[in-house]
Amino acid sequence: MARIKLELPAEFLYSIDLPVRITDINYAGHMGNPVVLALLHEARFQFMAHHGLQELKVEGLGLIITDSAIVYKSEAFAGETLTVAIAVGDFNRYGCDFFYRITEKSGGREVAHAKTGIVFFDYQQRTVQQIPRSFLKLFPDAAPV
Repeated sequence: MARIKLELPAEFLYSIDLPVRITDINYAGHMGNPVVLALLHEARFQFMAHHGLQELKVEGLGLIITDSAIVYKSEAFAGETLTVAIAVGDFNRYGCDFFYRITEKSGGREVAHAKTGIVFFDYQQRTVQQIPRSFLKLFPDAAPV
């Protein structure tokens, strides 16, 4: 099977520092892979909050993850601080992709590249909906298909 390849955007809009906790370490002595998805979720949540939005309250809609991909670059260990940088792109009528670059803060070592695809979802009607204007306004260059 071919390895996943992610092309990250040149510019990132937001970053947050997150610690690697002892509870994030697996039996191999490094940060476990389920923790990476949790870090992405926390970074995305903080990105939305930074812009005055909540993941489940964007003009009555919420985000739902459609796919995710992670390419590991190096290990991360307890006590390290990771910087998670976020970019947003690949817009369509219903959603977009969040791109992430995770680096170890003090030395800049790349830990992972990742992507999560999202669509906007009406949780009461259980249907996919168009991207809300308040979200699109964050990205003046975005042109949904």
